[in-house]
Amino acid sequence: MKHVQRTNTAPVKGGLAIEAQGLVKTYGDNRAVNGVNLNVGTGMIYGVLGPNGAGKTTVIRMLATLLRPDAGSARIFGHDVVKEPQIVRQLIGVTGQYASVDESLSATENLVIFSRLLGLGRAESRLKAAELLEEFGLTEAAKRPLKNFSGGMRRRLDLAASLIAQPPLIFLDEPTTGLDPRTRNQMWDTIRRLVKTGSTVLLTTQYLEEADQLADRIAVIDHGRVVAEGTVDDLKASVGTSSLHLRVQNRQDMENARQTVEQVLNVKSNISAEAGRITAPMGDVDRVTDLLIALREAGIPLSEMSVQKPTLDEVFLTLTGHGVKDNDSMASDKLNNVEGVIL
Repeated sequence: MKHVQRTNTAPVKGGLAIEAQGLVKTYGDNRAVNGVNLNVGTGMIYGVLGPNGAGKTTVIRMLATLLRPDAGSARIFGHDVVKEPQIVRQLIGVTGQYASVDESLSATENLVIFSRLLGLGRAESRLKAAELLEEFGLTEAAKRPLKNFSGGMRRRLDLAASLIAQPPLIFLDEPTTGLDPRTRNQMWDTIRRLVKTGSTVLLTTQYLEEADQLADRIAVIDHGRVVAEGTVDDLKASVGTSSLHLRVQNRQDMENARQTVEQVLNVKSNISAEAGRITAPMGDVDRVTDLLIALREAGIPLSEMSVQKPTLDEVFLTLTGHGVKDNDSMASDKLNNVEGVIL
């Protein structure tokens, strides 16, 4: 278990929380990270999206001083991760994919021990433990042995432990892996609160919805390289326009509806195999009003209509040629093979 005594070192306000240039890490013939560049501003949630083996966790381990880069450089709030590792460790918190806690102890006991190792007094440690258990919905299980915790409870406790010192930069490596939808949503709310209270979060994930919901900016990593970077809207716009989806109430109106869509939008539409549904590219969303008026004037009632942006799934398929969970050809580089949590 790794712990670092927290000092009064503070990050430089404004500017970049993370600045990485040309990071490389090689294992034998496998170049797990192949020239990654990242610039992460302070006060944001930055998502790193990619399949297993893409190099996401290896990047985090280098940024968190757990792994020395073979080439390139990285700075955390202006401090070099190789030359100033002790300062960097005072500025970060790292949470892996599996709870890094002692199963023989209760949740309270684990958090108190972590707090004491960070220099908090006995009373302050117990107060901090109680606050974190309440924040993560674990108060009722505070005295329960960890061996009786569910996977979701363990993940919440692991995140709680990494937040004892309220670090300005938090690395979350697939923090919701294996969680049920309700617990995942609770974790999302907690991550948003961390940023509102002043932290910067770098989040790796395989869940496209998670990146869509949380990230201010996203880097897509595949085979050790950043293949795209930008806001969610930027990435979606890069793979095409939005699409119109509508369903007519009466099957006999299908052909007339199709012709109306093509005339108003000046595009070619498709009638899907599913009865009564028409899809068409939608370059100008403002034309929806014109289309609704035209359909009403033509006496064509609709049962539903929507305009959808490209999904992150489509973005990932376009950029990499495979789904986010389809690439298992490279060895998975999980953070849990490093003992403990840097606090």
